[in-house]
Amino acid sequence: MYRDSIKYGGSGIMQFFKDSTQTDLSTLIALMLSYSDNTTSLWNQALAGGGTEINELMDRLGYQNTRVNSRTVGRESIWEKYGWGQTTPREIADIFIKLNNRELISTAASEQMYRLLSNTFYTDYALSGIPAGVNSASKQGMVNASRSEVFLVNSPQGDYVCAIFTDNNEDKSWGYDNEAWVMTRKISNLIWNHFNPNQSYQQPEGFEKYLEGLSY
Repeated sequence: MYRDSIKYGGSGIMQFFKDSTQTDLSTLIALMLSYSDNTTSLWNQALAGGGTEINELMDRLGYQNTRVNSRTVGRESIWEKYGWGQTTPREIADIFIKLNNRELISTAASEQMYRLLSNTFYTDYALSGIPAGVNSASKQGMVNASRSEVFLVNSPQGDYVCAIFTDNNEDKSWGYDNEAWVMTRKISNLIWNHFNPNQSYQQPEGFEKYLEGLSY
């Protein structure tokens, strides 16, 4: 049962649900992954046993730098430095590789996680650099001075993964022409064309029109 006492601002949809709305776990997970929903992220974190239990799982899986900091006992000072959570490009890319190979947790769990990560709302960043219709799993994480994204593309010439992290950004704007996002689109498109030279892609003329007004 959703209670508006747990709502958390920023990105996401569930913060706008009416108090006492009945929901289900699959909806919470879908909103967390597809819309980077802050409210459901915190709710799922609590349902999973909290940051401490999640971090212990990450450690067992061999990820030393992927951690939940928010609302996690003993990580208050790290939260002040790094924010809600932390990872590295190498570790988050490896997680995506194992999901794609159906090797994380279990075959069934990996497949379901990969399906959900292939259904993001935020296609106007890295994914705009590849052709529509190509399956891609991705996750974005962004605050004013840091814009980051990981994406694994099931391209015709073979799968590839990329993680782009930026920090200490001078451009802290939230328009479609933010410098970090422009760079991310260019890098994504360069990688696609490198691995798929016979199916090269360029964003169609006027594509920027459909990015204007979008916000994270």
